[in-house]
Amino acid sequence: MTKYIFVTGGVLSSLGKGITAASIGALLKHSGKQVGMLKIDPYINVDPGTMSPLEHGEVFVTKDGAETDLDIGNYERFLDTSFLRTSNFTTGQVYSSVIERERSGGYLGQTIQVVPHIVGEIVDRIKKAGEGHEILVVELGGTVGDIEGLPFMEAIRTMKHDDEVEGTFFIHVTLIPFIKAAGEHKSKPTQHSVQELRRIGITPQMIIARSEEKLPKTFKKKLALACDVSGDSIIEAMDEQTIYAVPLSFLQQNILAPISKELGLGELKPDMEQWDSLVKKIVSPKYHVTIAFVGKYLELKESYKSLIEALIHSGAHLDTRVAIHWVDSEKIETQGAETLLRDCDSVLVAGGFGNRGVEGKIEAIRYARENKIPYLGICLGMQLSVVEYARNVLGYEDANSIEFNPTTTHPMIYLIDNFIDQSGETQLRTHRSPMGGTLRLGEYPCETKEGSNLRAAYNNEALIYERHRHRYEANPTYREALENAGMVVTGESHGLIEAVEIPEHPWFLGVQFHPEFTSRLQSPNASILGFVKATFSHANPNPA
Repeated sequence: MTKYIFVTGGVLSSLGKGITAASIGALLKHSGKQVGMLKIDPYINVDPGTMSPLEHGEVFVTKDGAETDLDIGNYERFLDTSFLRTSNFTTGQVYSSVIERERSGGYLGQTIQVVPHIVGEIVDRIKKAGEGHEILVVELGGTVGDIEGLPFMEAIRTMKHDDEVEGTFFIHVTLIPFIKAAGEHKSKPTQHSVQELRRIGITPQMIIARSEEKLPKTFKKKLALACDVSGDSIIEAMDEQTIYAVPLSFLQQNILAPISKELGLGELKPDMEQWDSLVKKIVSPKYHVTIAFVGKYLELKESYKSLIEALIHSGAHLDTRVAIHWVDSEKIETQGAETLLRDCDSVLVAGGFGNRGVEGKIEAIRYARENKIPYLGICLGMQLSVVEYARNVLGYEDANSIEFNPTTTHPMIYLIDNFIDQSGETQLRTHRSPMGGTLRLGEYPCETKEGSNLRAAYNNEALIYERHRHRYEANPTYREALENAGMVVTGESHGLIEAVEIPEHPWFLGVQFHPEFTSRLQSPNASILGFVKATFSHANPNPA
């Protein structure tokens, strides 16, 4: 049977429950345990796929094609593991399942209620996520006291008494404010949050105390007494120079001891030697490069969470700080690419949806191509590199994607109505298909071309697997014209164009997939690592 660690949050949101859960999971995995992860989101959306990145942050795509919360990305990066759609569910999914079952007569005429039917569905989903794992770390989204979170709280409360559950451990992440005028920390918000948990029927066994200042021993003792936890179960969580230092900080505070004692895990000695070495290279690297990150969701950097972390991973393995120069693609349209990009060592154009800022991205690609600056285009960044080449090399003045100009005479990027999904079945979609669930999602194979940057980056592997999240494809009708003019297709999947390069350019790669989704601290994504290596070589043409 599976043992469960539940991570809840109190006082306010965005305290770092996801990093806390991922850090605990990483320490347990490095101790040799079989660890699963689960994020529960109380919002009514079925998934975050149709949510604005500015509101929700990045949509993370799993190996099996689920659009999930960005915390699943944290779990994968920390545990170096691919999780599936069972690692994230929402209120929308829970109610949809229950209502669908009720409509088909599955409840045999019962009156459907939150208790026991909704709560029972939640418990079933938690148990399903725990299958095959010794320990499942469960993060509950939102804050204790939120009305939408009450069914989930009730579900984890009942699991304490479930005969199919081997053990439970409750961790509460909460804010400890420091009042400068009084010159002291305040425990009252945490006390009230814990009281609310107890009212629900949950008594936390550990407090993760988020604080900007180090907590005095006397305060920690007071907090432990007030929250009825042992003294070694008050764990400080201060801001670190990198999120990857959090597991090391927890380990120094012996966080695993009370967890192991309660769950009967025995002596835990995680091997964090490589992790510690990489963290040191993130904090104090030898070298430095600057990458121009051209995008349009710059108001909220969380929109590009996985990509930012992927650059950090690659930098750590190259002992190099990858500084990101954020460039709003709309500003390129008014100020020009030269003004905004000239001080950078390479150019990265990320994915995105919609017409806003597209012309600026195209100008950034042209600047990188013509000035022989290393370039990586991801998803839309790859598609626009094809459009740019068609316009400025092939001379197709109105070349475009039909996403932005449905009447273009040169649709370099088009909507393919039929495509093969992950299971090998043919899917049909049109421009009238619903927005949710009509993207090409999840992991697909990609055949790489011999002698290409793509194949070299992946250690000369002829077949690689990467994840997708897009609706439009490069039009193969123009493949011959592009290749005759110097842009070569170097990656293919089921006949679809996956990657393009310009062999005459020092390092130019556009990929239809999202390589950032498979990058982890201990195993950076190969194409992004290759890009950062090329950036370093461009910035240091004559290294000592």
